[in-house]
Amino acid sequence: MHSRPLAIVDLETTGTHPRIDRIIEIGVVLVDPDGTTREWQTLIDPEVSIPPFIENFTGISDADVAAAPRFADIADELLELLGDRIFVAHNARFDYGFLRHEFQRAGLRFQRQPLCTVKLSRRLYPAYSRHNLDALVGRHGLAVDDRHRALGDARLVHRFLETARREHGAEALEAAINELIKRPSLPPHLPAAEVDALPEAPGVYRFYDENGLLLYVGKSVNIRSRVLSHFSADHSSAREMRLAQQVRHIECTTTTGELGALLLENREIKERAPVLNRRQRRAERLHTFRLADDPTAEPVLAIVDVNAAALAAANHYGLFRTKRQAENLLRELAAEHGFCARKLGLESRGRRGDPCFAHQLKKCRGACTGVEPEVKHHLRLMQALGKLRIATWPWPGRIGVRERNADGHIDMHIIENWCYLGTVRERDLQGDLFDSVTLEGSFELDTYRILVRHLLDRKKRPDIVLLDRQPETA
Repeated sequence: MHSRPLAIVDLETTGTHPRIDRIIEIGVVLVDPDGTTREWQTLIDPEVSIPPFIENFTGISDADVAAAPRFADIADELLELLGDRIFVAHNARFDYGFLRHEFQRAGLRFQRQPLCTVKLSRRLYPAYSRHNLDALVGRHGLAVDDRHRALGDARLVHRFLETARREHGAEALEAAINELIKRPSLPPHLPAAEVDALPEAPGVYRFYDENGLLLYVGKSVNIRSRVLSHFSADHSSAREMRLAQQVRHIECTTTTGELGALLLENREIKERAPVLNRRQRRAERLHTFRLADDPTAEPVLAIVDVNAAALAAANHYGLFRTKRQAENLLRELAAEHGFCARKLGLESRGRRGDPCFAHQLKKCRGACTGVEPEVKHHLRLMQALGKLRIATWPWPGRIGVRERNADGHIDMHIIENWCYLGTVRERDLQGDLFDSVTLEGSFELDTYRILVRHLLDRKKRPDIVLLDRQPETA
């Protein structure tokens, strides 16, 4: 059926949430490459009551599991049984997630390559719309015994795989399985144990070469999946090829969510300057457009250095790593909208009323000569710059942005005036939040973009806490 051994697993549980609910039965069908099969099954004492609807669905009652082992009692045996086999399940995310949490509670690490047979069925039988187990039974005429019991359903999955092998051939089945699990060939000098130890969680990962030089820092909501994707695509770019050739060691730091991963990655790239991270290197100075309030000012627009205090005003537009970048954009805007180059500061000041050079070329609408009223020119300029307007800080002081993971841990990211000050575990904050946070940071372009995208997007619904106390009024 496949060149690697399979472990077909099915679970019965007290509910659908792997962090809260517990396993009550495990069924496993082991399939070796030569077709040899073995079966293993056990009830599990969940140490909680089985809900009535689960008892009605599975037929498993509290009395049935009263004398059964707890998961911790069979964890070592099950871990050895699964070995390094491909983990196969129908809706694998459900079964794999439950087992991973149960092993974690038992103090054991469980990391396997999952294969979802729902996805396999969709790939092999795309003409059909339904791919649950009942649909497979009806479609393929699979023999059923003990439906909705763990071993019985694991047998059904095995029978589906055998049917798919007969109908599509062994090579086509193996190709489909390999495509779904996307198992890459690891770089020859990278220890496989390091890859196996990578967590399926949000965070930041780091690649090092044989001399301990930091090559690359990346982030993902699933560290393991993202790291593996580097190696499965090592032919797609020069950077990926270089990573695969040079990496000898991987480190990672988990975070509670995507925002924490983005902020940590950005900070590490700025501070540590990895060899292959170039786009997010720190700019020594940033520049912005400051628009004058007075339409008659000349120039009405100035390119100034950025600092967080200046950005508190509402008349700044755009963030640029170099002054030349800002000037080039101004020239493009002037050419597109007929703005006066002198009013924009792109041409030296002349006598009031004299035409600018662009006006002589009929590329300026005449704000310099009075043909176009300066107020109208000003309004058109504000409209053209509108998409570049820098968001003003909408809170009265520092804020904390809470982020939770599936295990209930809460990190708080401390932000002020679009500056990322740092992250603390909320449980470590003692007493008054204002007094307990002593972190520092500075305004930085990529951080600003990350924070605007996350904090001002209503769909993301960030959990924001005001940290600075407001003055009491009499």
